[in-house]
Amino acid sequence: AVTPILVGTGAAILVTDVFHWVIALFCLIVSVSLQIGVNYANDYSDGIRGTDDFRVGPARLTASRKVRPRTVLLVALAFFAIAAVAGLAITIRTQQWWLLAVGAVCIIAAWFYTGGKRPYGYYGLGELVVFVFFGLVATLGTTWVQALALPQEAWFGAVGVGLLACAVLLANNLRDIDQDRVAGKKTLTVLIGRTATRWLFTVFVLAAFLIAAYLAWIGYPIAWL
Repeated sequence: AVTPILVGTGAAILVTDVFHWVIALFCLIVSVSLQIGVNYANDYSDGIRGTDDFRVGPARLTASRKVRPRTVLLVALAFFAIAAVAGLAITIRTQQWWLLAVGAVCIIAAWFYTGGKRPYGYYGLGELVVFVFFGLVATLGTTWVQALALPQEAWFGAVGVGLLACAVLLANNLRDIDQDRVAGKKTLTVLIGRTATRWLFTVFVLAAFLIAAYLAWIGYPIAWL
């Protein structure tokens, strides 16, 4: 959640030579709030669906029955609301009103990862959506609202961030592969198996670092960070 904001802000500074810290801060609030919100939403949705009944990793609130499902849902909605308010503030400040539609799609995507009757996270689409929203949308959006431009550094950075976000999700799903199979949760890892998941994880991580190396090679020392 933090990384796309850092990368997007760095790309914006390369364009404008100015650090718009207030806008960057609100971008950070949006991103972190969405991340927290989707975690609580997943906890709620997986818990009431019974998916977490087969979980062997860290216990979750809903499935463990330590917290009422309604409370978990309300916390998720509260963080989505925080993200929406911060996003509205950015929109008003930048006058980029089309961002309201982007924000709405982000919240919808966060909910339907494991929520609703046909959650896309149960059909092998989690990595794709994570790449789009926590890679491309978060990084490029951060750059755009600060610079009103999308230099190549933003695009390369967005792809790199998205690949690393996908790698994190792959690692998580690899841990849960047996339990997800039992629960009928068809993540990408369940569909392609352990060996292919490990190879894909390696490719994603290596590709992200190759992008950073390329940016450094063409003359931007900040990429080494």
